[in-house]
Amino acid sequence: MNATPDDLVRPHIMSIVVDNEPGVLARVIGLFSGRGYNIDSLTVSEIQHEMHVSRITLVTSGTEQVVQQIKAQLEKLVPVHRVVNLTLTNNYVQREVALVKVKGRGEPRIEAMRIATAFEAKLIDATTESLIFELTGRSTKVEQFIEVMRPLGLINVCRTGVAALSRGPDKI
Repeated sequence: MNATPDDLVRPHIMSIVVDNEPGVLARVIGLFSGRGYNIDSLTVSEIQHEMHVSRITLVTSGTEQVVQQIKAQLEKLVPVHRVVNLTLTNNYVQREVALVKVKGRGEPRIEAMRIATAFEAKLIDATTESLIFELTGRSTKVEQFIEVMRPLGLINVCRTGVAALSRGPDKI
């Protein structure tokens, strides 16, 4: 039996416009945890200060059917204005920022600097013992950079989570 694209578990980027008030994020997260769904990435920011509206951008993995159920359940929450599965629109821009710290002595230091240049990562801190790079790009680029730095002495990583917007005039 062959799996159809709808049966594949894959990441989905959800954009959720909500009222910016206490407890809203907890309610959204509670919906996920209460139903056993995992959140792979989460960012929240106010988008209209005067109207007290925020955008929650989250990444979750599931089949098309499961993610459609999540979307329907999110739309039932009172402070939610709009939910869009950006992955299904296939018309969006996504970025993530990462700070990556690696050991920084000798030949591995030179190699880390060379690789960072190839990835267009910016050196933002350097000591005699370590280097910290800032990298912005798609999550796959960030993951590749981290994996390439691992054998050079990866010490620590801090990632912002996915930020995404639909392309064109749509406001979500």
